[in-house]
Amino acid sequence: MLTFLTEFSPHFSGLNLFRYITFRTGGATATALLFVFLFGPGIINALRAKQGKGQPIREDGPASHLLTKKGTPTMGGLMILSGVVVSTLLWANPRSVYVWIVLFVTLGFGIIGFYDDYLKVTKQSHKGFSGRMRLASEAIIAVLACYFLMCASVTPPVNSIADFFSGFAGPFRQHVPAARLFVPFVNEYILYLGWFFLAFGAFVIVSAGNAVNLTDGLDGLAIVPVMITAGTFAMIAYLVGNSIFSNYLGINFVPGTGELAVVCGALVGAGIGFLWFNAPPALIFMGDTGSLALGGLLGTIAVAVKHEFVLIIVGGLFVMEALSVIIQVGYFKATGKRIFLMAPFHHHLEKMGWQEPQIVIRLWIISFVLALLGLATLKVR
Repeated sequence: MLTFLTEFSPHFSGLNLFRYITFRTGGATATALLFVFLFGPGIINALRAKQGKGQPIREDGPASHLLTKKGTPTMGGLMILSGVVVSTLLWANPRSVYVWIVLFVTLGFGIIGFYDDYLKVTKQSHKGFSGRMRLASEAIIAVLACYFLMCASVTPPVNSIADFFSGFAGPFRQHVPAARLFVPFVNEYILYLGWFFLAFGAFVIVSAGNAVNLTDGLDGLAIVPVMITAGTFAMIAYLVGNSIFSNYLGINFVPGTGELAVVCGALVGAGIGFLWFNAPPALIFMGDTGSLALGGLLGTIAVAVKHEFVLIIVGGLFVMEALSVIIQVGYFKATGKRIFLMAPFHHHLEKMGWQEPQIVIRLWIISFVLALLGLATLKVR
């Protein structure tokens, strides 16, 4: 919204600052941080009053959780999403279709997560939204988002939302840049996915959403890796959306995706604000409302900037947590035995006797190292 101030730059030269993505990304970070700081306590008090007993705690989980986490309200993702949306609408260019696509997935997944949290809190049960219905709902949102991305990549420069919708037939009649598959360490695409891109992109988005959701099991564990991943993809989006930098680095150029750096900046700011309240001992949990939405946001940005495989590296912690659950369930069904003491992996470490702060901080360090490895792929081509 503030980008419209550049129309007055001939009269006030200082307003030219709003043309720069870097400046607006910083503004988005600060605005989201301030928003969560100011409104966070009120949201926490309102959720605590509404929920009463708070988020139900797994009885088969670590015994310490029954003592330290019982009664803590959930749905704290509302704080993060509010900060991200308000800040993005304020600082991002509203003409950017990519921004609207990412917000579409974020809010869509957030609504699914909110409904799941609502059922769990009202029933005081771990059984919320039907698993199949939940995945189906996520898949529909993700497929639509991927189709929108296909349309955006074949549409001429968009000056209005109407321009974007006029290009809806584009994917039916021409080669679609968004449907190309890139891999790290290679500066050309290796495969044209065509319409299979809808399934591939949707899988990445849905997997990212659920992987972050599985990681959110300890105070502060999920939000810091989410911020690290968002900060990494803010840089990637900025470089991919700039023809000069992308050409220098030998990475794919995706016009218009630079604006996604502003969204990532807003997420980092909102995440820092939320961490103030989510740090051990947590005053609030983000719940599925936040974890599912934030994972979907990161997955959509990765698909938009054509760095899906880099997300696997940068978000390696989320991948590890998700794989631990898949392996545990699959092995138990096949043999009746368990590989891990408990899944996801962070609970396995708790069962081994690690203290919660020790687990959280060490996994933060791993996430930071993985982010550096992900960034290294930009230059090693």
